[in-house]
Amino acid sequence: MKVAVVTDSNSGITQAQAKEMGVYVLPMPFMIDGTEYLEDINLTQKEFYEHLSGDHDVSTSQPSPETILNLWEKLLEEYDAVVHIPMSSGLSSSCQTAKMLADDFDGKVQVADNHRISVTQRRSVQDALDMAAAGMDAEAICKKLEETGLDSTIYVTVDTLKYLKKGGRITPAAAALGTLLRLKPVLTIQGEKLDAFAKARTMKQARSMMITAITRDLENRFDDMTGEKTYIDVAHTDNDEMAQELAAELRELFPETEVRVEPLSLSVACHIGPGALAIAATKKLEIGSLL
Repeated sequence: MKVAVVTDSNSGITQAQAKEMGVYVLPMPFMIDGTEYLEDINLTQKEFYEHLSGDHDVSTSQPSPETILNLWEKLLEEYDAVVHIPMSSGLSSSCQTAKMLADDFDGKVQVADNHRISVTQRRSVQDALDMAAAGMDAEAICKKLEETGLDSTIYVTVDTLKYLKKGGRITPAAAALGTLLRLKPVLTIQGEKLDAFAKARTMKQARSMMITAITRDLENRFDDMTGEKTYIDVAHTDNDEMAQELAAELRELFPETEVRVEPLSLSVACHIGPGALAIAATKKLEIGSLL
C-alpha cells in the first residue's frame, strides 16, 4: 500500500522541510487584526513575532474543511491511503474536524489522535513515514501512533506572563502578582493540555527544573537513564541563543542521543509569547519489532 502522510504546521515542519521529508503540511491559519494569514505561506516566523510583540490582535484558527478535503482528494489520486496527523485533540478542535471529514472516505483516510504537538508531533510524522516505508498499511500506522501517543513529554518555561493572561490561562491578578515577583512558570504538556508544573524565580532556575523533570521522565517513564532510547528536542519561541545553550547542557547529560533545536510552532507561540524555552522527550519507536 502506498501511504501519504499529512500533518499541519503545528508540527513545526516547514513547507521546504516537508518536500525534503516527503510529507504534506497543511498551513495553520492565523487572524491578525482581522486578516487571515497562513503559517509559512504568507506569514514568516519573523513577521509573526513582530505582530505579536507589537500588540496586534493575533489569534489562532484551523484549516477549513474545504482545504483539508481538497488535499486528501488530490493525494488519493496518487496514493492508496492517507494518514493524517493533526495536533492533539486536547489542544485544538482540528483533530475532531478531520476525524469527522474522514468518515466519508471509507477507511482510505486515517486520522491519528496521538495527543502531540510541535516537536513531539514532528516525531510522530517521522514515525509514520518509517512505518509506511516498512510496508505497514494506513490503519496499522494510525493504530500504532495512537497506542504510543503518550510516550512523550514536554516542559515549557515562559519569559512573560502577558500572553498566558491574554489567552485566559491565568487570571489578571495572578499575572500581576507573578510579574511583580518576577516568576518564571514552568508548564507541562502531557498529551491533552498545557498545565502548570512549577514556579521559578529566574530563567536559569526554570531551565534547571526542566532538565530535572525530563531526566526523571526518562528514568521512570521511558526506562532510559542514558537517553539512548529517546529523542530529545529543545524548542523555543524566538529565543535561539538560549535554546542552543540549553541543548549543549543536555548533550553533556545525554551523550547517547541527538539533541535537536527547533522553533516552537506559531500556534504555541501565540499563547506563550516570545522568549520561551521548552524541552521535549519522545520514546523511540522500534519499527522492526512491529513487522
